[in-house]
Amino acid sequence: MPEKLVKTRGIVKGLSEGPALVCKKAFSFLGDVDMDTGVIIAKGHEHEGESIAGKVMIYPETKGSSGGCVVLMSLAKMGKQPAAIILSKPADPNIVEGAILAEVALVCEPEVDLIELIPNGSIVRVDGSAGAVTWTDE
Repeated sequence: MPEKLVKTRGIVKGLSEGPALVCKKAFSFLGDVDMDTGVIIAKGHEHEGESIAGKVMIYPETKGSSGGCVVLMSLAKMGKQPAAIILSKPADPNIVEGAILAEVALVCEPEVDLIELIPNGSIVRVDGSAGAVTWTDE
């Protein structure tokens, strides 16, 4: 299968790769994820019980409070942070701050809907410096 490329708006520099964790709804690091384990604890979430550690999280937008950046930074100190974050909508300042502190590549506003295009579990590469997302459907 040929690799697919989508241009995005690069926000936090870095080059990361990992399996996609595709979420159809907004996500909050404060309240949706256990800050000690990196496991999604939000009741009824489509990925409840799954770890975000090492995953490329793809979701529409961040929800919640300013505390999410602290959770993301805490996860990074324990090696439980996502590999990268892809947001469909513009990134809010709190998730940007958290991604910078946690050294997590972050891109947003892809030219096409990646939530619909990238299958959950596909290996995705995020280049926050170039604003590029690549993957293969395998």
